[in-house]
Amino acid sequence: MIDPIFQSENYQVARKLLDAAALRQEAIASNIANSETPGYRRLEVSADFADQLKSRVQAGDLMAAKDTLKPTLVQDPFARSVRPDGNSVEIEKELLAMNKNAVEYEFLTEIVSGNIKQLKAAITGRIV
Repeated sequence: MIDPIFQSENYQVARKLLDAAALRQEAIASNIANSETPGYRRLEVSADFADQLKSRVQAGDLMAAKDTLKPTLVQDPFARSVRPDGNSVEIEKELLAMNKNAVEYEFLTEIVSGNIKQLKAAITGRIV
């Protein structure tokens, strides 16, 4: 009975994007922590995750791939070394990315929690 709420495409897309946002936060934290490490290469969420998610949604088979579609971390292929020691972390860009990611994460949690609130209202008969 409650499966349709958790099987909806919006809910599943929001969950996948939340997974990516959480992993992106880990990458940003690692990048900031290693901003002074010689030779460290900046990490980011793989760009194919967004492409795969988009193609699955457009094809209508997100539910079939929901367990196999997972974001992964990769070294940023476009990051240039900003220091002579080969480190590719630009702290200002990381701080901006962290703020942007926090806003996206908050928005996505509102979508997911909205689905759960609807379920709670249906069960209790009270609007939360």
